[in-house]
Amino acid sequence: MLDYIALGLMIFAALVMFYLIIALHDIPYEIAKHRNHPHQDAIHVAGWVSLLTLHIIWPFLWIWATLYREERGYGFGSGRGWSDELEIRRLAERVEALEARLGLGAPPEDLPADRGPSGGRS
Repeated sequence: MLDYIALGLMIFAALVMFYLIIALHDIPYEIAKHRNHPHQDAIHVAGWVSLLTLHIIWPFLWIWATLYREERGYGFGSGRGWSDELEIRRLAERVEALEARLGLGAPPEDLPADRGPSGGRS
């Protein structure tokens, strides 16, 4: 009787381990699906391939899935930062218009005339 209980527990443990391995390899896909990643199908397939490659590529899939956010993309230079010269020019014109409206002349002596995008810090 005890042998059958032990056999049942071993089969149950094997099934749970199998399910956990499958669920673990779907985590990057679930992250990609939640973030509406444009490569979510490729991440899902690569998750299955990682089962065959002894889980070597799985951490890279996690990184690949978490890099993307729908509102900012991959976040590597969207062209809307301070490096955009057109945006800097528009802001400078806006500041000049506000200064003219307020009747301000030259900036005070302790402030440089052009502080730049870094705010005068190096």
